[in-house]
Amino acid sequence: MQTDRRGFLRAIGAGASLAATRGVLAVDSTHSATPNIVLCMADDQGWGDMAYNGHPVLRTPNFDAMAASALRFDRFYAAAPVCSPTRGSVMTGRHPNRFGCFKWGHTLRPQEITIAEALKTAGYVTGHFGKWHLGSVRRGSPVNPGASGFDEWLSAPNFFDNDPILSREGVAVQTEGESSMVTVDAALEFIRKHAESPRPFLAVVWFGSPHSPHVAVEQDRALYADQEEKLQHFYGEITGMDRAFGKLRQELRALGIHENTILWYCSDNGGLRGLGATGGRGHKGQVYEGGLRVPAILDWPARIPGPRNTDVPGNTSDIYPTLLEIVGVRMAGQPPLDGLSLVPLLHGEMTARPEPMGFWDHPTPGIGTPSVEWMSELLEAQRAGSEPSDTSRLRLDAADITQQHPEDAFPGHAAWLDWPWKLHRIHGKTGDVGLELYNLAEDPAEEHDVVPQHPDRTGAMKSELEGWLASVVRSLNGADYR
Repeated sequence: MQTDRRGFLRAIGAGASLAATRGVLAVDSTHSATPNIVLCMADDQGWGDMAYNGHPVLRTPNFDAMAASALRFDRFYAAAPVCSPTRGSVMTGRHPNRFGCFKWGHTLRPQEITIAEALKTAGYVTGHFGKWHLGSVRRGSPVNPGASGFDEWLSAPNFFDNDPILSREGVAVQTEGESSMVTVDAALEFIRKHAESPRPFLAVVWFGSPHSPHVAVEQDRALYADQEEKLQHFYGEITGMDRAFGKLRQELRALGIHENTILWYCSDNGGLRGLGATGGRGHKGQVYEGGLRVPAILDWPARIPGPRNTDVPGNTSDIYPTLLEIVGVRMAGQPPLDGLSLVPLLHGEMTARPEPMGFWDHPTPGIGTPSVEWMSELLEAQRAGSEPSDTSRLRLDAADITQQHPEDAFPGHAAWLDWPWKLHRIHGKTGDVGLELYNLAEDPAEEHDVVPQHPDRTGAMKSELEGWLASVVRSLNGADYR
């Protein structure tokens, strides 16, 4: 099978180039790695919401087994402290504010190059399963999974619970079962179909758990009978996700494709306030460590034959450039990336992150996307032989750039992480700007602001951060597409 895939990509290289959706593809046809790729993401699982990270109650045996045998990231960050923006960073390798995906419910821009579009030009067949939350899942939307590069998809506009109604390429489907297992079963249907193909596959598997409201099935809830009811359901949802993930991992082995399949798992933001176990100060929605630091594991036995763990900081924006380098793809017209390739880290050659990473929680509010209501409406209408006519939900205006933001004003809470130093820039409602500086190696809880002790470092990092923020605003205003 592997020989067939290498031959397939060599044929692409010999045939000059393929027309990419956004430009001309450059393929390194001598690149020997043509792995299958499975990207999994939890919804609101904090860094500490894993048994392998020391949680005293949670049972996550399948995540624990992978963490003990693969590459475990001990300092991995979501690009944003909430869901849709982080998912946009995975798709593009860019900070989501560059394309106006400020909070939940905001979309991709159709102008963006996605990981699915890029890998399709290298011969990959692509599928998305589970939570989308980057646009509509109706037919006709310029930001549904199909318009964003996915050949096959069974997706929801937001998080979902058990027995969800999902959209199969725009057709509402009533499914039955625990929500994470429904997601994995859909992905496995796709994986089994393409496992023997000469074309490698990309499967994006985005769970709806453990987003609230928490509704665990009885077999998972029963494991936590000694906990209060809300924790039984919260912990049970994570264990249900672990069971589904274990099924996915086992099936890759049963199909004989796990050796050269990249299986990369992470969460979309830090833990939930009052429930989750975070990786530091704060929680979901905040730019402190608790809102950004997430669990992450990467399994690829062909390249990472034994267990390893790393403290080198990684970011969800790194997924796109890492995978493109592995596959040997460069996209013409590629707009500026915020992520960097972690290939040297996979090879054991990166001992420190070579570039800082920036964060920016813009004060623009989120947009409500009630998945149950919208999908029920779509199902009912389609069963009646019609299609809902509310085109506003399709976000047909997603490509429009109607607002120009000033390039010297950066509202909200931003941060610049140049390990071990993390500078916070907090723009208050009255226009005042506050700065906080922490040495995360010595103060992982961000409790001791050392700005007064390090004025030169603070000034230099502030200048770097504001230079990056200005570049993000230029992208936001459309400069990357001109």
